[in-house]
Amino acid sequence: MQITGAVLEEIGRGRPFAHSKPLSVAQLELGEPGPSELLVRIEAAGVCHSDLSVVDGNRVRPLPMLLGHEAAGLVVRAGSAVSDLAVGQRVVMSFLPRCEQCPACAEGGRLPCPAGSRTNNAGELLHHPGRLSRDGVRVNHHLGVSGFATHAVVDRASVVPVDADVPAEVAALFGCAVLTGGGAVLNVARPGPDDEVMVVGLGGVGMAAVLVAKALGVRRVVAVDTLRAKGEQALALGADAAYTPEELVDKGIRARYVIECAGHPRAFETAYAATAVGGSTVTVGLPGPDALASISPLTLTAEARTVVGSYLGSALPARDIPRYVRMWRDGVLPVERLISDRIDLSRINEAMDRLADGQAIRQIITFDEPTR
Repeated sequence: MQITGAVLEEIGRGRPFAHSKPLSVAQLELGEPGPSELLVRIEAAGVCHSDLSVVDGNRVRPLPMLLGHEAAGLVVRAGSAVSDLAVGQRVVMSFLPRCEQCPACAEGGRLPCPAGSRTNNAGELLHHPGRLSRDGVRVNHHLGVSGFATHAVVDRASVVPVDADVPAEVAALFGCAVLTGGGAVLNVARPGPDDEVMVVGLGGVGMAAVLVAKALGVRRVVAVDTLRAKGEQALALGADAAYTPEELVDKGIRARYVIECAGHPRAFETAYAATAVGGSTVTVGLPGPDALASISPLTLTAEARTVVGSYLGSALPARDIPRYVRMWRDGVLPVERLISDRIDLSRINEAMDRLADGQAIRQIITFDEPTR
């Protein structure tokens, strides 16, 4: 079938992207879903730093590639081996499919699935090389989703169903921002009610970590970002205090659990320096592959500290998304407040500029329902 999607044509084009236009909104061919796959009509897709990192070259992926990995939509057609999802079911996309057969998949979300990681890196689907093409030339999938499009074919392992009362733009946020930032708090740090949680880096993932920490009822949530305006936004979301990195140093503020969400080596150094004796630094950010950070190994031993990496919030989406949905229904996890703008797909390059400039938390691409 014919679809419309945002295709990354070239990595590393100069800023502003609104002028250089690394992404083109193009007509593509989408093949039929295989036995374990679904055809989904995309309703909403979030613009995330993981998309920007492909555009600016921090994450090298095969091109051309239809970007987008945080999305929600409605099932249009299911493959012959998919019996648990019906046409019209709303689903959340998850960007790390799992084979459910390897030792890593038995680790409760702690380790990424090697098969899912391999196919993601290759621009493929979990059980098929790909369903996208343009003028007879292959177009690669992004993280098994390719959600910046009117429709997507995805593996059953890449979706989690949600009830119809969860709006599509809210459902989309559960698939990356909340799974990643919230999971670092919920699955890795696991703070108690008397603990203090600090979040360094206040993009969509960091703000989601703030929301989940507040929803869990911890004693105090501290937000940190180089941009003072981001700190003010975190305060509006419920953070108890907000600082720049320089203010943290000046005031000597530390916390038992520090979540690093910026994906920059200086942010990691800030998070590590702000971790209290006996505390844990949890890092979910994805810096460039050549990025290096400097810390003192002595403090790991002398202060009995830990550093933990957390990919996708160490989540099992089928386990964790229903929990976040319950928290949202209960009114303690207002993830819709992460939405800074709703845009049309034609504004995708402008959206990447806003993201790079720190002007947005989550921009949501919305898709009109097709006429019948």
